[in-house]
Amino acid sequence: MAPTPPRAASAPLPAPTPGLLLPAAPETLHPALWRAHQLGRPAGAGLPSGFAALDAQLPGGGWPQGALTELLLPHEGLGELRLLAPALAAVQAQQRCVMCFDPPASPCAWALSALGLDLQQLVLLRARQPLKGPARSRLPAPDVLWALEQALKSGHVGAVLAWLPARLPADALRRLQMAAQAHDGPVFLVRDVALRHQPSAAPLRLVLACAGADQLRVALLKRRGPPLAQPLVLALPPVLSGPAAARAQRALALRPAAQAGAAAAASPR
Repeated sequence: MAPTPPRAASAPLPAPTPGLLLPAAPETLHPALWRAHQLGRPAGAGLPSGFAALDAQLPGGGWPQGALTELLLPHEGLGELRLLAPALAAVQAQQRCVMCFDPPASPCAWALSALGLDLQQLVLLRARQPLKGPARSRLPAPDVLWALEQALKSGHVGAVLAWLPARLPADALRRLQMAAQAHDGPVFLVRDVALRHQPSAAPLRLVLACAGADQLRVALLKRRGPPLAQPLVLALPPVLSGPAAARAQRALALRPAAQAGAAAAASPR
């Protein structure tokens, strides 16, 4: 048997090039990459909400720009405008307009001014043929969706606030998210809280609820980051003046006594 030739010594592996080393953190590869235990880092900074406790829990330190934000609430008038007013006023301070799509009621000019909004830079759009009755809460007006998408693509709008119905096709919401990615400002969609268990293309979803007089409970339903176990309670700007608020509190305090007296008078003797 012929002797086995000796094996050639294996050449050492070349040292890795420093420039080809992968970074230690995946989020440094691209802003869209983030770890589940930490807040995502968007490409641009968020727009401060005016509430420090909320900004600390939002990726980017504020409302996302170039993406949808869904506000889910049981009914309109819960305080959503007071929540958004500081950010909308900051957009107007940059000489950019705020567009409101299909609000459920006519806004009060005095109340908007009291919140710091500039009425000259506020544009209100309604459907040409608005739906009435129960259908309004279920079906979107096609021209409103079209106008909303065009506004996001135009590049001439600072912020968008839209009240959308429950029955919105999933592809329509995806189109709005794609259009919002080309927009350089915040986009807020106000929808019914019953949709909280349905999937959504919006990267940020908040559930709003009343937490008392001039207080709003905010639960972060979806964000690019870990879940928030406990909701936030934010103090909103008061709607009533000091004297008017005191009168309202006195009236509420007297209501149980008045109801008890009425019940006693109505009871059979």
